[in-house]
Amino acid sequence: MESYNQDRRNNRKNYLLVALGILAALNLLLLYFYYQERQTNKLQQTTLADKTQEMLITKARLDSISTQLDAKISEIQSLGGQVDSLLKVKEQLEADKRNLRNVASFDAKKYEGKIREYLALLGEKDKEIEQLKEENSILTSQNQTLTEENTSLKNERQALADTVSRYSEQNRELSEKVTLASALKAENLVVNAINRRGKESDGGEYRARRIEKVKISFRLATNPLAQENEKEIVLRILDPSGSVISDMATGSGQFIFNGQEMVYTAKQTITYDNSSQQVTFIYGRGNIPFKEGAHQIELYSEGFKIGQGEFTVK
Repeated sequence: MESYNQDRRNNRKNYLLVALGILAALNLLLLYFYYQERQTNKLQQTTLADKTQEMLITKARLDSISTQLDAKISEIQSLGGQVDSLLKVKEQLEADKRNLRNVASFDAKKYEGKIREYLALLGEKDKEIEQLKEENSILTSQNQTLTEENTSLKNERQALADTVSRYSEQNRELSEKVTLASALKAENLVVNAINRRGKESDGGEYRARRIEKVKISFRLATNPLAQENEKEIVLRILDPSGSVISDMATGSGQFIFNGQEMVYTAKQTITYDNSSQQVTFIYGRGNIPFKEGAHQIELYSEGFKIGQGEFTVK
């Protein structure tokens, strides 16, 4: 009997050791899967960051080509050349720039091929410009005699041109004043916080852990000089350090203001109806918390800064 009991105890001990061995193996397997998942996530994040950087570089190159193309169109027009084909290329270029929005679908090789084609076209147009200059130089020489014989008429034309220029300048100044007067104006800007449960808080000061999203609301003041049409509203949120909060993968991008390229947080297109309409932006950073301190809000439309505000994160 004692031998039987001893065998039973030995069997239980063996079972226990086997079970502990199995648990240890499972723990090692779980640790392996966890490590593999972390490595995969790290690789995906690195790949996304690289693609985002490539996309920004590609956009900058396309912007540079766009500027050069505008200069070629202007110069060829001034030399009397045809620019219809270049205008179509310009439309395609702008479409390519607009398509640079989704990092996941960005194809660097595809855009590299497009850029090579655009650069080759610019090189061809340089040759065309030189040819036009030579032709115009010949015409200028042929017309020099006629120009000298018509000095009196030229002076009269110059006087008329001066008068036209003066009136054109006056019209330009008036046009600028009208344009400035027709600019939109954002009023009653309010920033509320929305937590993970969708509950909205107001007051302008919020705790970071309670902010899942921010809701920026404002009204567009009525303006009889503003055209009632579709208008693009651009939002910039600046953190306490002055950096623009942005994520190209979720709709952020760049725009031109006062001749400078600036990064925006989000934008939307609205139909302006001159009725003091309400406009709302809801922006979230995912799992990235807002920094503590004062955040600045800036709003832009049609080349003007139309409003600003702030909120504080504690």
